[in-house]
Amino acid sequence: MSGPRTPIPVTDPDDPRIAEFVSLKEKDIAGRGDRFIAEGKVVLNALLSLGATDRFAVEKLLVLENRLEGAGEIIEKLAEDVPVYVADRAVMDAITGFAMHRGVLALGRHAPSPDLARFLANLPEEALVVACCGISNHDNMGAIFRNAGVFGADGVVIDETCCAPLYRKAIRVSVGAALRVPFCTDGDAGDILATLHEAGFATIALSPGGTTDIADIKPARRTALVVGAEGPGLPAQILEKARTVRIPQAPGMDSLNVATATGLALWQVARAMGRLRLD
Repeated sequence: MSGPRTPIPVTDPDDPRIAEFVSLKEKDIAGRGDRFIAEGKVVLNALLSLGATDRFAVEKLLVLENRLEGAGEIIEKLAEDVPVYVADRAVMDAITGFAMHRGVLALGRHAPSPDLARFLANLPEEALVVACCGISNHDNMGAIFRNAGVFGADGVVIDETCCAPLYRKAIRVSVGAALRVPFCTDGDAGDILATLHEAGFATIALSPGGTTDIADIKPARRTALVVGAEGPGLPAQILEKARTVRIPQAPGMDSLNVATATGLALWQVARAMGRLRLD
């Protein structure tokens, strides 16, 4: 880690050294390689925290001029070779394409995730994971990761039709949990379910038409909670291969938002597994 350093002024929004931060509202570099954008002190502290450094690295920082002093704690945690660029309000807004209130952005890089079999083998003997199928909304993905972190899930498994969990908005909604909770993206939902079963996981599929009340579930030592997109839900071939559960609700209302339903189900399953404590 480094001590104080001299920030590098940026006066031109077209400066090639900060090209990855340009037009953030219109584009996102996540899902197109091993790099992503993280914003805000809470998220960056998660990115730089112990436990995240073996999976992630920071390549550069862009800070709003009047937030430089407040970002000092973050800057001190950076490796010595990480450049810190600084811009005034007009230049920063021209770079990002909107009024950047959080004032600090990082270009991050993530290490390649292992294949699913190896990912699951590295989890504890008693493990809880969330398996996501077809989650394409960044807010929902971020909220699912936040729920996974709060309720002590050991990992999140993502099928190939899901959006990337390291989209800027997903990371922000997760309050950094997308950087803390290990995840693996590998193949289609059917293959994922088969690999989970091979690794000794009992699969619980969350569905409004589930046959069992979530409160009556007795989870196994290795349990995977399988969730699908709002609207279509989980495909029939997945529901046929997993135990289906539902969350009771008042009559006359549509089903719960997938992130809310995942949070409720995770609370119930984690509690039944003895993972939650008041102290």
